Amino acid sequence: MTFIPPTLVAVIGPVEPALLAAWTAHYRQMGIERFLLAFHFPDHVADAQRLLAAVHDLGIVPAQVSTGPWHEHTNTQLRDALREKAGAGWHLLADADEFHAYPDPLTDVVAQAEVTGRRVVGGLMLDRVAADDSLAPWQPSPGLDRAFPLGGHLTHRLLEGDPRKIVLAHSSVTVASGNHRAPGHKPEVDVLACVHHFKWRSGVLDDLRRRVEHFSSGAWAEHTPAVRDEASRLLDHADRHSGRIDVSDPRLAFRHVSLDSTPVGWAAEASAITTAWRPPTSQNQSGSTISSPSP
Repeated sequence: MTFIPPTLVAVIGPVEPALLAAWTAHYRQMGIERFLLAFHFPDHVADAQRLLAAVHDLGIVPAQVSTGPWHEHTNTQLRDALREKAGAGWHLLADADEFHAYPDPLTDVVAQAEVTGRRVVGGLMLDRVAADDSLAPWQPSPGLDRAFPLGGHLTHRLLEGDPRKIVLAHSSVTVASGNHRAPGHKPEVDVLACVHHFKWRSGVLDDLRRRVEHFSSGAWAEHTPAVRDEASRLLDHADRHSGRIDVSDPRLAFRHVSLDSTPVGWAAEASAITTAWRPPTSQNQSGSTISSPSP
């Protein structure tokens, strides 16, 4: 049977054109041929045309371009419309700052899922940061690995967010907000992809402050306080560490990693974290959760 590569589905905000170029090259090298991208720009973004010109230069025509508030449901609605357009088959789900590394070639990963009857493949986020713990601007010349050589568990151990990701989903499967889970479908926890997460770059603190402000004021609609609570935790941490991330904190387990391969011992590490992760107890007691509950 001829292997048909998954369609990459992504909702993209105002990222650096160079990062988008690196992201596209990463997935093309993996075998992805079809990109279905929706671009959404909040009102404060002034240079949207620069990014749109860059994506056209990459040979990709955006499926949708929109502007306005980034409500909590905005990403999900745009993503689901893209998945409907993608049609039957497998969909690869990745934000523009997420670079997947699979334990096996993508063809084998999809084939194994089909053999076992699973309709989803899971991953776990590994947050990438600069070696000097700064929220550094990124220039393409050194590459992402040299600019952000450290990988650790910032998302769930500091922000108390959900680090789990659905990285591949069959078109027949509904995926929850943020691609964190697929109700009724559990990924195989022994073969989780490493989702290298390059969010922690220059400008992220301004983005997080804006998020907290707009969700708190009601300018952007939210379903739970989860998103702004996670943002507030990072902002508080950065305030305590002079605008930096404390990579020496042993809880966060930062070490040198590479996009070329999954980290040493990743299968056992990712499986243990995925199996044990639960929303914060304090949020459960108050009636809302930082992230979606375990499936």
